[in-house]
Amino acid sequence: MCAINYFFYGLLIGIVIAVIASIIASVISFRKGIEFRKRKAEAEIGSAEQEAKKIISEALKTAESKKREVLLEAKEEIHRSRMELDREIKDRRNELQRQERRLVQKEETLDRKVETLERKDEVLSKKTKEIQELHEKTSELQRRQLEELEKISDLSVDEAKEILLKNVESEVRHEMAILIKDIETKAREESDAKAKDIVAMSIQKCAADHVSEVTVSVVPLPNDEMKGRIIGREGRNIRTLETLTGIDLIIDDTPEAVILSGFDPVRREVARITLEKLILDGRIHPARIEEMVEKAKKEVEVTIRQEGENATFDTGVHGLHPEIIKLLGKLRFRTSYGQNVLNHSIEVSHLAGLMASELGVDVNMAKRAGLLHDIGKAADHEIEGSHVTIGADLAKKYKESKEIVSAIASHHGDIEATSVVAVLIQAADSISAARPGARRESLESYIKRLEKLEEIANSFDGVDKCFAIQAGREIRIMVKPENVSDADISLVARDIVKKIEDELDYPGQIKVNVIRETRCIEYAK
Repeated sequence: MCAINYFFYGLLIGIVIAVIASIIASVISFRKGIEFRKRKAEAEIGSAEQEAKKIISEALKTAESKKREVLLEAKEEIHRSRMELDREIKDRRNELQRQERRLVQKEETLDRKVETLERKDEVLSKKTKEIQELHEKTSELQRRQLEELEKISDLSVDEAKEILLKNVESEVRHEMAILIKDIETKAREESDAKAKDIVAMSIQKCAADHVSEVTVSVVPLPNDEMKGRIIGREGRNIRTLETLTGIDLIIDDTPEAVILSGFDPVRREVARITLEKLILDGRIHPARIEEMVEKAKKEVEVTIRQEGENATFDTGVHGLHPEIIKLLGKLRFRTSYGQNVLNHSIEVSHLAGLMASELGVDVNMAKRAGLLHDIGKAADHEIEGSHVTIGADLAKKYKESKEIVSAIASHHGDIEATSVVAVLIQAADSISAARPGARRESLESYIKRLEKLEEIANSFDGVDKCFAIQAGREIRIMVKPENVSDADISLVARDIVKKIEDELDYPGQIKVNVIRETRCIEYAK
């Protein structure tokens, strides 16, 4: 048992010794490895230091060469900049020198001018003094003369001027009145009879209907039930018709009638024809209304062209531009003060042609101008301006002659008439518009016109009474005989006529009849 214990004890000691020996061996080998790695590391560090020194040496060499290059480039750049700066400084110095020379020259020139001006100023001062002295002497002489004249005439300067002006004015007015009266008497004697004959003959030869139209059209209905069909469900039919034609439909309590209202007569005619076709057809709905409006427009266009051609045939005026003929046809649907403009134009054409034939003037030109004188009224709804201006522009546009354009532009007296034809157009237009029944005028405007006529006459000094007679075509004026002489009444009449022409709008012409009479009444007792 003891032997076994000693055996295990010896075995355990051997194992421990073996383990210790292996540990020692491992430690020794580890130290050797560390020393080897240390030596290897030292060797690598040494080679790295040598490599680093080599790199640093090469970097220093490179940096030194770069430094030299940079310094060289900097020196070259500095040299170039210095050269450019020197050149710029030199140029500026030269420019400054040139400017300095110019300034010196200008200064010398200015000095010379100043010297010249000073000499002239001295001369002017001397002359001014001399003129002032002469003026003072002249004023003194004039004052003495006026004093002498006032002493001689026993009148002041203002009183003498007033007397002289009154005398001159009285003499001039008297002579002018006598001269005007003589001229008017002579002209009246020579022209009155001939003018009356010509106008009377022209009016007798030209017969025209009295036409009265309004700005509304009335379409008769077969029954009142048709009004509901025209209006349609929720008003769609009447809205469609008003939208397509631009005309207002007035469906009121008027039995079996619809009123069409609109300022454009052509559109009103389209609406009238459309409505009549729809009533005859019986089918009234938006699609049918649109179809009928197109047909009515075509019919109206054909009617316009036919009316224009008929007007040219009636008057014997040929060679008109197709657009002018179309505009003439539009006048068929245009009215002025209730007078149909196309019929009025045809009548003016005939009157002007008849008067031109009596006077030996170009008849064709007179008739052409008469037919076209109101052509602007066909487009005055579409173009801004008066119908006179529009008509003249349209005549120019369609290559009418200067005489025709002038006659159109002057037929209302806006510009002065420059030819006999233009004067004839004015006369024919006045005759056609002023004949009885030709135009319609409201009662209110008629009364206002007569009141304004009497007011104009009463505004003149010396007028005692005045009366508008002959429906406003004549005004009879009685003047105070103590204020207005026989020679002055022609001047008074002329002044009243001028004021009426400037301030009053009227058809035709107005006769101004000035009467001066002196009455003496005594009673036997």
